[in-house]
Amino acid sequence: MDYFPSQMSKATKTSPPTAGGGSDLPFEETLRKLEAIVTSLESDDLPLETLMARYEEGVRLAEACQTRLAAAEARIRKLERDAAGESHLAPIESEANPPTPE
Repeated sequence: MDYFPSQMSKATKTSPPTAGGGSDLPFEETLRKLEAIVTSLESDDLPLETLMARYEEGVRLAEACQTRLAAAEARIRKLERDAAGESHLAPIESEANPPTPE
């Protein structure tokens, strides 16, 4: 579904936001939808009700992106290189209990 106001019919402008909030879409598609919503929010020709619905959907999409980015960051932090330069997984240390310097 495209969110550019110039390409939408009146019936589409009042349709409810996506139920999944982006959690079932690939990250890149979720981000594209979020960018399209931001573009539509920046236009001056949408009714308040539509703006609010888009804003709510944008918040859900942003949260979905943030969750996926946090998961990716956690996976990256788990990768370590040993002395021979080979990668292996290591446990993630909690932010509350950082390692003590030696």
